[in-house]
Amino acid sequence: MGITLLNKTSTLTTIKEYLLMTLGMTLYSFGWICCILPANAAGGGATGLSLLLYHITGGAISIGTMVLIINAILLLIAGFVVGWNFGVKTIYCVLTMSVVMHFLQVWFTVPDGWVAELIIARDGLSAANGTIVDLFNLNNRLLSAILGGICSGVGVALCFLQGGSTGGSDIVVMIVNKFHTISYGKFIRYTDGIIISSALFLPDVGIDGVIYGFVMVAVFSYTVDMILSGNQQSNQIFIVCKDYKAMADAINNEAKRGATIIDAMGWYSKDQSKIVMCVCRKRDLAMVLKVVRAVDSEAFITIGSVMGVYGKGFDALNKV
Repeated sequence: MGITLLNKTSTLTTIKEYLLMTLGMTLYSFGWICCILPANAAGGGATGLSLLLYHITGGAISIGTMVLIINAILLLIAGFVVGWNFGVKTIYCVLTMSVVMHFLQVWFTVPDGWVAELIIARDGLSAANGTIVDLFNLNNRLLSAILGGICSGVGVALCFLQGGSTGGSDIVVMIVNKFHTISYGKFIRYTDGIIISSALFLPDVGIDGVIYGFVMVAVFSYTVDMILSGNQQSNQIFIVCKDYKAMADAINNEAKRGATIIDAMGWYSKDQSKIVMCVCRKRDLAMVLKVVRAVDSEAFITIGSVMGVYGKGFDALNKV
């Protein structure tokens, strides 16, 4: 009975992970195909390179197909160089992203797509481009690039949280680190800068598209960081008060959080004292402070942000 329940829970968890990865890749693809592409903005990573090649070839091959080809080549090279331990989730995300991008490009960006037909019927036109810019009258390319950065950032963050990966730069970093250790962030900045800057030589992108590309990458990076750090970020609270026992009891019993007592000494007064330390999720901070204020409104408090907390009540240590 216990084994059956465990297997059922594991299956449901796996299904949830793949559903969230599918949603993430759909949002990521939507951001690129429906927002960044219509804005004629450049981009970084394997998808940015695919967009660059799409412009060079005059749209002969869809961006989704380009993404699949580039990632397949990178996966093949990485397989021979560092081994075939990519994980099923990475392959699934790459395939899902490629397929969704291909169909979104057909539906949203071609003159005979269903979105174009919707615009024609709504506005009484004889012809129209089926882009998200036209559909919602987002005639500002900057806003379209920012929206694309947000959507793709949320999508990638969802994918990362489930243990997936979009391939591309991740695979290249893995190959490079086989021979020479390099910071992931530094490598991404360099490659993204080169890919985006290369769009300067494309007449249909130009310098304004390059600028929008850097804006999009900045928004994308900020969005991913905010979601990933927000998921793990906690607060560490140090409380100096008159009655540390009452404070610790209140935090335990009313705020339902743990408390640790630390020996200390005030250097100005040379008096021995106790510091109550509490670590809580960011969302629980207001509740803990309310309890502290109720016990001692004159307590001296410092609050610091910690990016990862592992142990009982927080993340499991095996996630490190």
